[in-house]
Amino acid sequence: MTSSIQMLMALSITIGIYLLAEQIYRKFHRSALVHPVIVTIFSIMGLLKLLGWEYPQYRQDTAMIHFMLGPATVALAIPLYENISLIRKMLIPLMVATLVGAFIASSSAFLLSEWLINTDILSRSMLVKSITTPIAIGVAEKVGGSGSLAAGLVLLTGAIGCLVLPGYMRLVKVQSEPAEGFIMGMTAHGFGTAQAFEKSVTCGAFAGLAMSLTGVITAVLIPLFVPVISLF
Repeated sequence: MTSSIQMLMALSITIGIYLLAEQIYRKFHRSALVHPVIVTIFSIMGLLKLLGWEYPQYRQDTAMIHFMLGPATVALAIPLYENISLIRKMLIPLMVATLVGAFIASSSAFLLSEWLINTDILSRSMLVKSITTPIAIGVAEKVGGSGSLAAGLVLLTGAIGCLVLPGYMRLVKVQSEPAEGFIMGMTAHGFGTAQAFEKSVTCGAFAGLAMSLTGVITAVLIPLFVPVISLF
């Protein structure tokens, strides 16, 4: 098999499985239990094992998809620009919420892990569970955690967040679309942002803003606070 055919097969299989997972997601009324990202990841893992396909080769063959993540992320600036006047009005509360939320999400996960399991590499990987995967992997490795473990925890956090948060926000009567989006993005990062865009552009814009701010603030604060919270 030539490299060109193998690359075409890898791209076709990946896109095809995702489209199929998207149909399953819609059929089950967009339940986070069958989120297309989760279904696609586990399907690809099984297929690579079945075909004896090495992951480094698969990653190289699907590099075009990784490349497209950049423009897709930058495209989040469009709904943010369309909601810029509303964001300016809420800037101070949003920044305070991000600082407090990022700190509590990281520190509570670390302390609970230390209390219940007491495995240092797991606890340090748990610190980044609420931020988007590309940032989480780098930060986890910098503070002594595992990048691979952090990536898995991020996916799990996103799926649980999408499953639990809508019901919780209805319970506590959160009825503002900007607030709903911000909570989804801060807690469930990319998964939450995608789900927020299904509701409305405004909801998705605030989710994208929360995801970005939480990622940046966590990346800056965690290396500074790890020596402190490690004392507890």
